[in-house]
Amino acid sequence: MTQAPTPTADTVRRLVRSLLEDGTGGTGRPSAAGGPDVRPVAAGADPTTWWVGTRHVLRLAADREATVRQRRELLLRELVRPHVPLGVPTSVARGEWAPGLSCTLDTRLPGGSGGEHDVSALGEADLAGLLTGLREVPVRQAEALGVPRVAPRDLGALRRAAEHAARRLAEADEFDPAPLARLTPSATAQLTAQQGTPVLVHHALTGEHLVVRADGRVSAVLGWGDAVLGDPAEDIAGLARAVGAPAAVRAATLAGYGARPCLRGLWLARCDTVVRLADALTGHAPAPPAPLRSRLRRAWEAILLERVTELRDEGAARHGEDTAGLGGEAGRPGQDGYDIP
Repeated sequence: MTQAPTPTADTVRRLVRSLLEDGTGGTGRPSAAGGPDVRPVAAGADPTTWWVGTRHVLRLAADREATVRQRRELLLRELVRPHVPLGVPTSVARGEWAPGLSCTLDTRLPGGSGGEHDVSALGEADLAGLLTGLREVPVRQAEALGVPRVAPRDLGALRRAAEHAARRLAEADEFDPAPLARLTPSATAQLTAQQGTPVLVHHALTGEHLVVRADGRVSAVLGWGDAVLGDPAEDIAGLARAVGAPAAVRAATLAGYGARPCLRGLWLARCDTVVRLADALTGHAPAPPAPLRSRLRRAWEAILLERVTELRDEGAARHGEDTAGLGGEAGRPGQDGYDIP
């Protein structure tokens, strides 16, 4: 396979001019080199996402597989737009930046990232609207665009991986593994994904893909290229990592999800963050540890059900009772604090 050229500022300027057939393209202040002012969104040896002026962003597909995903994403965004009450990027020009490799010049949506601003109560309602809208996207139409179906993950296998990773983190004084004991094998069985029609899952609800205003409202969602048809708990998990477990569970509850998918998403996020941080610290993953620590901290924030459980556990201890955390029988409130129908 022919290797794609490394994009540079000059090649990006020429590409933007060719896409818009205009020296500045209305994209913002021209640079000293002529054409729009361009700079990579993130530092890297092979940047594929560039700011273009103040109003646009250019995204370059790095390989043929990314080209397929990008072309599907452009179609999916149009399918999603009527159902999601948040901003979705619009492509103002598209084409190829290298033979067989696609590109799209998108509108830049104003606002910060989920890492820059905390989500307010109204922002949680915005996220609830996102989850509700994703559930309303017609599955057959998404499938016709090529959005793949993905089977729910095995939470039991993920729990075992997280237990091993937690021991490694404990040795490095990075994580107290005790709270992970709440996810017992019995609890894991309760949180198996329920059978039914899959829904559209964004599958990449990171802080970088949530556009959050200074007042805490969520105004837009980016990064639709990894969308799948599958388990909605994955998006609840993504929100737990991005904005914190309490906000994610409240948003999912507002969207009509019950205890089972909320808790499943919560524990997917918690196990994921433990495994990913351990892999990063041991050199098995290239991700930098700092953002992974932030995601772990957010995912492990206590939710209301757990705070109630802690109070019940204290009362039970005074009376010599045995409490089992989430591992008790499903649907027995008062014993474990979780009432899972």
